[in-house]
Amino acid sequence: MTEIEQPAGGSESPPSLRVAVVGLGYWGPNLVRAFHEQAGVEVVAVCDTQPWSRAAIARRYPAIPSTDSYPELLADSSVDAVAIATPVSTHFDLARAALEAGKHVFVEKPLAPSVREAEYLIEQARASQLLIMPGHTFLYSPPVMKIKQLIDSGELGEIYFISMSRVNLGLHQPDASVVWDLGPHDFSILSYWLEQLPTQVCAMSRACILPQTPDVAFINATFPSGTIVHVQLSWLAPSKLRRTAIVGSEKMVVYDDMSTEPVRIFDSGASVPDPENFGEYQLTYRTGDIVSPKIDPAEPLALEIQDFCASVRSGVAPRSSMTLGLDVVRVLEAVDRSLDSDGVPVAVTANAATLADELAGEVKNRAGGRLAVEGIALETSSDGES
Repeated sequence: MTEIEQPAGGSESPPSLRVAVVGLGYWGPNLVRAFHEQAGVEVVAVCDTQPWSRAAIARRYPAIPSTDSYPELLADSSVDAVAIATPVSTHFDLARAALEAGKHVFVEKPLAPSVREAEYLIEQARASQLLIMPGHTFLYSPPVMKIKQLIDSGELGEIYFISMSRVNLGLHQPDASVVWDLGPHDFSILSYWLEQLPTQVCAMSRACILPQTPDVAFINATFPSGTIVHVQLSWLAPSKLRRTAIVGSEKMVVYDDMSTEPVRIFDSGASVPDPENFGEYQLTYRTGDIVSPKIDPAEPLALEIQDFCASVRSGVAPRSSMTLGLDVVRVLEAVDRSLDSDGVPVAVTANAATLADELAGEVKNRAGGRLAVEGIALETSSDGES
C-alpha cells in the first residue's frame, strides 16, 4: 500500500474542518480550489490512481499531501469529510466506504447510480449522524436563485410550461448516458423551482457515437401542478447552449446561462376576455416591458461548498439535500424505464420499487462486509458540465 506523499515544508494549525478530495480528473481540481479557498477549511489530502493527476495538483498546491490509496485515506483520522468527483458508477462504493469510515461526504451528481443505492446511502448517513450531500451546483447559481424568487413570489403566475435545452459538443462519459450526465442539472433545478416530483415522464434517445450509450435525449415530464416540461440533452451540438424558457400566466422568463443578461423577464401573455355574446371568444395578447434584473456575481461552486461546510458544522440540511438528490435519481430511473419501453410514459413514484435494505445482503458479501475500493479508477470526474 502506497504511503501518503507528504510534501516538504511545515504544517499550519488544524482548521475546524479537514477535507480530502477524491478524483482529480475534469472536476476534481475545481473542488480542491473551492475547498482550499473556503475559510476555516483545510484540504488535508487528495487521492487519485493516476500519478500525473496527483502531480498536476502538487504543482498548484505543494502543501497538500496526495495518495493513490483510497482505503489509506479513509483510515486517516485527520480527515473529517471526503469530496468525491469520480465516475457515476463508482459513487455508491466510494460514498458508502467513506460513511462507513465515519466521514461526511460530498459526492458529485448524481448521488448514486440507482434509487436503491441512493436510499441505502441516505439511511447509512442518518444512522451514523453524518452528512451526505450531492453536488448539484446549479442550485447555487444566482440566476437560478433569482428565478426561484420570481416563482415563489407569484410574479410569474401559474407556471404553464418550461422548456430546457442543455447541449454541447462532448464530453462523452464512458459509464453514463447523457441522461445521467447532464440530466441531473435540469432535474435538480426543476425540483428546486417547483418543489415537486413529476408524476410521469416519457423519453426518446439515440446512441449516435458510442453503442449502448445515448448521447442525445428528449424528455417530457408532467408535474402535479399541471406544469409540463420538455428537456433536451445532447453531447452532439455545434455550440454550447444552456437555455430555459419559463412560461407563466402572468409573465415569462428566459434563462440563458451563456448570456451576459442571464435572466430576462417578459411582461407578456395571452388572456380571454369575457364575451359579450355567444361565440365571441377572441384572445387578447399582451406584450409589455422586458426587464433584465441585476444578478449579483457569485461563483456557484463556492456557494455550494460553503453550504456543505455550514451543514457539517450546524447539522442543518443544505439546499442540495440528500432528499433532493434522491428525487433526481428517481426521475433519472424513470427516464431510463421509459427509454427501455420505447418512449412509453412511466410514472415517477415517491416510493422506490426496490427498497434500500435489499442491498444490505449484497454489500455484506463484498470483501467480507467491507467494500473493495482499492482498484476503482478515480481519475475521471463524473461531471462533464458543471
